[in-house]
Amino acid sequence: MRAAARETRFDPRSCTALLAMHAAAFAVIWTGVSPVALGVAALLFLVRGFALTAGYHRLFSHRSFRATRPVQIVLAVVATSAAQMGPLWWAAHHRRHHRESDGPGDIHSPAVFGLFWAHMGWLLSDQHSRTAIEEVPDLASDPLLRWLDRWHFVPTLVLATACFALGHALARTAPQLGTSGAQMLVVGFLWSTLAAYHSTYAVNSLGHSFGTRRYETGDNSRNNAFVALLTLGEGWQNNHHRFPSAARTGFFWWEFDPTWWFLRALAALGLVWELRPVPAEAYAAAPRALRSKKTAGTSATHANPNASPAKP
Repeated sequence: MRAAARETRFDPRSCTALLAMHAAAFAVIWTGVSPVALGVAALLFLVRGFALTAGYHRLFSHRSFRATRPVQIVLAVVATSAAQMGPLWWAAHHRRHHRESDGPGDIHSPAVFGLFWAHMGWLLSDQHSRTAIEEVPDLASDPLLRWLDRWHFVPTLVLATACFALGHALARTAPQLGTSGAQMLVVGFLWSTLAAYHSTYAVNSLGHSFGTRRYETGDNSRNNAFVALLTLGEGWQNNHHRFPSAARTGFFWWEFDPTWWFLRALAALGLVWELRPVPAEAYAAAPRALRSKKTAGTSATHANPNASPAKP
């Protein structure tokens, strides 16, 4: 299988774009760095990371909760601005990944194709640029998601332009901050985009290569706390592959999953509801030592999902 991956034709456009983005990150040598630009980068990394995790992954790919239309729109647009293709493309590839996990049909399996290919090599192939609509018929009926999938570069360009405009405005109105349009574009936008790239890629590569296994899942999925830290909770891959429809991936209180915490907050506001709980069997199947440490807060995930606030 690794030989087949190496023989795959690379897409010149994808290769050029990805290499150019990484090379452009070194333009910081000329633009410099400022605290405000780093702050914007951190904010964009967190906000877009949440949209990718909660929106592209848990909502659109797995339907693990329901959300008001405004929340769906915000999650979809913000996630698309992370330059990881459109929502239909993303969800289609992810659903196929679960169906074929670490098998010959899993296009980014490190067990089959190697670590680099799983991390980002598959994205450079011309075989994987098409949106497999047949995998996401439920999402394809949504006109907004179809539009975003076709014009996925638009939110990215709008965000990049906004970052440049912000830096330019601050250079004129608050020069003591030491930023500029070019600096905000490179540090604020580009650095945060690349950080989101590699944290997402790490779920496919590191999350299926290094870590612990709580459940037998038939694949090589691993629970990796480092990846969970990078991705706001997506590193608990063994948990997730055992119970993919659950709205949380960190099943125990010590498993870092801030995406779940924020979804609970949105549920309290009535903006999302029917958060699919972790099945009771997930805890029954866990080692006894883990079950004994489960807190009341974790037990709450067994509640009826319909107990979440209803749609306003």
